[in-house]
Amino acid sequence: MVPTDLRYTREHEWVRVEDGVATVGITAHAAEQLGDIVFVEFPAVGSAVTAGKTFGVVESVKAVSDLFAPISGAVAETNGALGGSPELVNADPYGDGWMIRISVSDAAELDALLDPAAYEALVAEG
Repeated sequence: MVPTDLRYTREHEWVRVEDGVATVGITAHAAEQLGDIVFVEFPAVGSAVTAGKTFGVVESVKAVSDLFAPISGAVAETNGALGGSPELVNADPYGDGWMIRISVSDAAELDALLDPAAYEALVAEG
């Protein structure tokens, strides 16, 4: 069951928008598929990110994977706790394991993201 208050990408990122700021992370499904996460890399605060483009990297014991921005804007904050504790992504992907916060430049981009039911269907397809 995925949280119902989020939107999702086909690349398994989630986004929650509050007051024009989008909090972004990877889904529990993605974290499970990756295995134990050992390193994350993000852009600097103030950097521009573009919807659908790579914004960082997550490295696990199994693989190195690109992270894709679900929405365009400027990086407002990164989760500094992940530098010393990247396992938070596995332990709490929708909470303490969030990755970046983006100041949203075009809220209409949210319409292109998957709702919870569509994301669950995507995961079920395998």
